[in-house]
Amino acid sequence: MARILVIDDDAEMRTVLRQTLNSAGHEVVLAADGKQGLAECSVKAIDLVITDLVMPNQEGMETIMQLRRDFAKISIIAMSGVSDMRNLLWIAERLGAAKAIQKPFKPAEFLAAVTEVLEVRERA
Repeated sequence: MARILVIDDDAEMRTVLRQTLNSAGHEVVLAADGKQGLAECSVKAIDLVITDLVMPNQEGMETIMQLRRDFAKISIIAMSGVSDMRNLLWIAERLGAAKAIQKPFKPAEFLAAVTEVLEVRERA
């Protein structure tokens, strides 16, 4: 399956997403912020990045822009749990995220988004 990088400052969210993705057969790499995530992309071949938008040190929008610039072939899913972030999710897609999802989400909804993005990646 795919190697997926999850970037989120919430340790519990990283753990839940790792377990969900592992159960679907994916290899998961974790990062607590955008800087750490970009460093992981430099040393590991990553197929998909799932990034939160609101984080300390380096937030998701900046991370998406750097991923597009430095790792153009990596697919991206943006996510946010802040209720008034719908506009930011829309902007994340315009900056290069293949999909943007609002937290909280159900595991099945999350995995469907991952599957959709990975299938588009395979066809490209």
